[in-house]
Amino acid sequence: MKYPLVSIISVLYNQLDVTIDFLRCVFNLSYPNFEVILVDNASDVDPTEKLKSMFPMVKIIRSEVNLGFAGGNNLGIKKARGEYLFFINNDTEFDSGILEPMVEELMKSQDIGIISPKVKYFGTDIIQYGGSDGINEFTGRGKTRGALKIDNGTYDNVSETSLAFGTAMLVPIEVVRKAGMMPELYFLYYEEHDWSEHIKKAGYKILYYGKVTIYHKESISVGKKSKLKMYYMTRNRILYYRRNLSGVNLFLALAFYSLISFPVNFFRLILKGDWNLISPYMKGNIWNLVHYKIKDIPALTHSEEEGAILTHTL
Repeated sequence: MKYPLVSIISVLYNQLDVTIDFLRCVFNLSYPNFEVILVDNASDVDPTEKLKSMFPMVKIIRSEVNLGFAGGNNLGIKKARGEYLFFINNDTEFDSGILEPMVEELMKSQDIGIISPKVKYFGTDIIQYGGSDGINEFTGRGKTRGALKIDNGTYDNVSETSLAFGTAMLVPIEVVRKAGMMPELYFLYYEEHDWSEHIKKAGYKILYYGKVTIYHKESISVGKKSKLKMYYMTRNRILYYRRNLSGVNLFLALAFYSLISFPVNFFRLILKGDWNLISPYMKGNIWNLVHYKIKDIPALTHSEEEGAILTHTL
């Protein structure tokens, strides 16, 4: 097969040791033609010197503010030279032969916009992502194939899927040129779902490739049960509705959320005693009331969004 240049793009926020393990996997890849672009999203300590001493071939972009998942990846896109872009979380590990079959699959068809591989929780045989049936227009919840199931080979298939998974996405640069870069207004969570929808609207398919596996140390940077995660998951669930639904569907989705999802989730937090998560949950909802005009919402950064909204009260 031919080996077109692949730009491997990953975003780092603190967690230097995890990133070092990730880069060791990257430089063990058998694919012979790739570059590595690491975007540091304003980590507390600049990791550039340490990483360059260990991995001199890495291109490191240091952002002075935390631009979020999409903003960080978009910085990487601007510096990429590859025909294909491989967006992959720095809290992952993988085997050496993951790139060849996915690149070959993309080379066979020009109508594929994104390929996402199978993702399992690190250190387990439990599936995190085995494809997607999309986000329900009324509940705003995604249905992930194989989620939390033991991997018994059922999800080793290759098939069209509704949504890519942000942990690992292989994308032709031509798709980015046609559909645009990742939407930065989400900052964290739901941005790859929104991007998947825009890429499909541009005429491309999303492909699940279950023949290779990524192992994900999920929520390393944010925390599995954190205020930050609660805030952005809440805020962006509603924002996704507003950007991707219209007319009756949007009305019904917001009605379902307001009358059912919101009170159920609120009282669930109370019953579980998660008092520290109630404030970010409420603020995620209120944000959408304040920013009721989508066209007026700018791209958000750590200092503008997390700093201004979260620091004082969460």
